Amino acid sequence: MATLKVNGGKSLEGTVTASGNKNSILPILCASLLTKESVHLSNVPDITDVHRLLEFFKAIGSTVSFDAGTGTLTLEHRSLTEGFSPDLVPSAMRSSIMLFAPLLFRQGIFRAHTNTKGCTLGARELDPHLSLLEAFGYRIEATSEQICLWRTQPAHGVRHWFEYASVTATESFVMAAVTAEGKSVLSNAASEPHVQDLCKFLRLMGGEIAGVGSNTLTIEGTCGKELHGCSFNIPADHHEVATYLAIGAITGGRVSVRHDIEHHMPLINRTFEKLGVRVSYQDGMSTVDNGKPYRVQQPFTRNTFAKIEAAPWPYFPTDLLPPFIALATACDGNALFWNKVYEGGLSWIPELNKFGAFAHLSDPHKVIIMGGTPLHPAVVESPYIIRAAIALLMVALSVPGTSVIQKAEPICRAHPNFIEKLHSLGADVSWEE
Repeated sequence: MATLKVNGGKSLEGTVTASGNKNSILPILCASLLTKESVHLSNVPDITDVHRLLEFFKAIGSTVSFDAGTGTLTLEHRSLTEGFSPDLVPSAMRSSIMLFAPLLFRQGIFRAHTNTKGCTLGARELDPHLSLLEAFGYRIEATSEQICLWRTQPAHGVRHWFEYASVTATESFVMAAVTAEGKSVLSNAASEPHVQDLCKFLRLMGGEIAGVGSNTLTIEGTCGKELHGCSFNIPADHHEVATYLAIGAITGGRVSVRHDIEHHMPLINRTFEKLGVRVSYQDGMSTVDNGKPYRVQQPFTRNTFAKIEAAPWPYFPTDLLPPFIALATACDGNALFWNKVYEGGLSWIPELNKFGAFAHLSDPHKVIIMGGTPLHPAVVESPYIIRAAIALLMVALSVPGTSVIQKAEPICRAHPNFIEKLHSLGADVSWEE
């Protein structure tokens, strides 16, 4: 169990550089299996999920060269082990699902345990992934413990319409379609920045993908031909940009974040404004510096709460709801937060209450934060949700005194050198085993 000890109440100041997007690098690593040629990646975040996939690649015969210090990675999947054990497939991360399509293309068969997991946000279905692979012509046999997929004929192009704009299912579809025979069209596709990054990476590998950034993707398959190698820089993580800005705001400090994704930030910046926080952008950096007190902007319709709704892109990102909930505790006024995606995404709110926060959980998807109340240090326990751990850390940083966050290790799954970067801003926080 990893525990964070936080001595809070300090205004944080300084500049940090946003890391490469966790949600981009993981599908891109899986997609690199679609070629035997070398793939060169830069700005790769040094996080646990990346290491899990790289260890899997090594175990099945890939050549891996990763310099965590510089964030550079070279991969070559020339000779893969046939019929490897399902035990090798990393089960502690949701992204393992995105290995299905590339390894089916390379080997014609894939076996895995059915217990792939990620953050404890609620039900994470396999069905959308399996139904789309069946549509491409793959066969499936599943038990309560193991799933087996195999190819009896070349994958063929399909027209598919998702019931829900799933990010990982969209990424699986793209990786299956890009080497299939003929044209594939996906309606109600996810369009998050990390989905766009995967599509751009596959284009560099020779994939023909139209509609990137929209909800309809059209893909001309290579008719079973392998893609070729390429070089690609992982763009900055918009979640991390917003997280450091929110940390600066909740501590009443001045924090700047270097990044290359200003085009993805307008709605996030407007959401900061709803909580009274101003974000400026200049010379490749976003900065928050207007200082406390913050006041929640009241809507023109006076009998309603200020509302922050999280849903699939281009809505406000679901992963950013917890940090903004934490920030709202430091703002005068009331705000309603609505997670339209995950029924377990607000399960950590009782831990927030331990700081003295006035948070009313209306139902599994909605919480009302009545901000501006005095908070105090607390000992809290994070669920296995990356952003919930960060939200609890944010509140601890804002409160004078010593707080303890137990089971905070999910942070390491998304943010490399996170505590070290907080130290550079003046935070007094440390890991304790």
